[in-house]
Amino acid sequence: MRRKLVAGNWKMHGSLAENEALLSGLLAGMGNVKAGVAVCVPFPYLSQVQAKLNGSAIAWGAQNMSQQAKGAFTGEVSASMLKDFGCAYVIVGHSERRAIYGESDALVAEKFAAAQAAGLTPILCVGETLEEREGGITESVVARQMDAVINKCGVAALAKAVVAYEPVWAIGTGKTASPEQAQAVHAFIRAKVRAQDAGVAEGLIIQYGGSMKAANAVELLGQPDIDGGLIGGAALVAEDFLAICRAA
Repeated sequence: MRRKLVAGNWKMHGSLAENEALLSGLLAGMGNVKAGVAVCVPFPYLSQVQAKLNGSAIAWGAQNMSQQAKGAFTGEVSASMLKDFGCAYVIVGHSERRAIYGESDALVAEKFAAAQAAGLTPILCVGETLEEREGGITESVVARQMDAVINKCGVAALAKAVVAYEPVWAIGTGKTASPEQAQAVHAFIRAKVRAQDAGVAEGLIIQYGGSMKAANAVELLGQPDIDGGLIGGAALVAEDFLAICRAA
C-alpha cells in the first residue's frame, strides 16, 4: 500500500517571520496526520526550516537545483549543498522552470540524475499546457517528459523518486482538473511505468499538482492512482495545508 505524500511548494514566498508562524502552525496541527508531509522552500530559508523541523514528522526540500556538482556556476545551488541542510526532497522540472526559464526535458533529466546521485529524492513534475490538452496530446507530452528521465536513468530510478502530475492550465488559475481527468493521467503514468517494471509502478507515488485545496482534496485523493499532492497556494496557510494532509 502506497503511503500518501503531501508536499508544499512555497515558490517565491516567505520571510523569517512568516515562515516561523507557518511552521509553528504546521507542527502544532500534525498530531492526527498519517500521510507523509514535506515542505519545499526557497534556498535562503533552508537553515531556518532545518532548525525548526529537525526531529519532527515534516520533511523538507528545495524547489530547484543545478545539474552540476560544483564549479564556476555563479548563482547556482548544488545537490550536495541541499544535503548539507538536511533536505530529503528537491523539485525538478516544475512547469514554471520549464516555461519561464526554458528548462528542457534533457536538462530536467540531468537534474533528476544529479539529485539521486547525492541521495535526494527528486519530485519530477510533468504535465501539459491548456493548448496541448485541447490539442489532444496530453499523453504524448507526459510520455515525452517521463521518457527523458527513464532513458537517462532507467525505469528503476523511479523507485527512489516521486512524480507530480501538474496540468499547467490548472496551476494558479483557480481551475482544477476534475478528479476523473486527473485520475486518467495518473493511471496513464502508472501504466507507462508498469509496461517496463510492474514493481516500480506499484510503489510509485504520483502526486497531483494542479490547485489542490482543502475543498477538493478528499475527492482528488480518493482516486486510486492519486497518491498525494504538490501544493502551491494552500501550502502557505497552515490550516489549509493541514486540511489537505488530513484528507490524505
